[in-house]
Amino acid sequence: MSQASVLIVSDDTEFARSVAARWHAERHVPEIALVTSDVWHGSSAASYDLVILGPVRERKTSAILSALRAYPNITTVCVSDDEKEISFLQSEHPHLQVVPRQDGWTSTLILVASEALRRVQAVARAQRAERLAIESQGQAALGRYMLEMRPSVNNALTSILGNADLLLLEPEQVTAECRDQIRTVHTMALRLHEIMQRFSSLAAEMRAGEKESQGDTPEGSHHLVSGS
Repeated sequence: MSQASVLIVSDDTEFARSVAARWHAERHVPEIALVTSDVWHGSSAASYDLVILGPVRERKTSAILSALRAYPNITTVCVSDDEKEISFLQSEHPHLQVVPRQDGWTSTLILVASEALRRVQAVARAQRAERLAIESQGQAALGRYMLEMRPSVNNALTSILGNADLLLLEPEQVTAECRDQIRTVHTMALRLHEIMQRFSSLAAEMRAGEKESQGDTPEGSHHLVSGS
């Protein structure tokens, strides 16, 4: 799992400095970037796991939060010392996490932000596991298809090899250039045949392993019953 990343958006340099300093006192510190509202843009938050919104000029808070709605996968935490603004934000943005800027607010913010990052990473792990499961299902389906088509492929290769051998037995019937091409076809068919043989051996080993595994389970269960 890659290191978590946090974007702090604030025009108050002391706010950003306090948050960064408090976080560096923790064991796990994410990658932290600082921007002001003047240079901030909605797309700049797309590569971060968490956005912390602090004091900004000209009441830009609502505009920034509205822009962040385009990125539902990004968790946003807002810090404010205005009770009216806090009430407004909670009513307008029900999924927003708001931390009042009171005594000990930095510790509260770190707790809230750390928990949010843990959820983000848990969701990322779940999504990755789901993608791997889908890939495994696709590979399993491909393997089953290859097993089903193996006899047909072998028959086709046998036919190609047989015809190539017949043509090579009568060299006067074809030109020198054609003989070279036939030899190439013959060689490639042999290589494909070798690959299919290896695939067959692998399939046999897998079936033997499955039978052995299935055979061990009842035996283990019997020993458990006997022991009890």
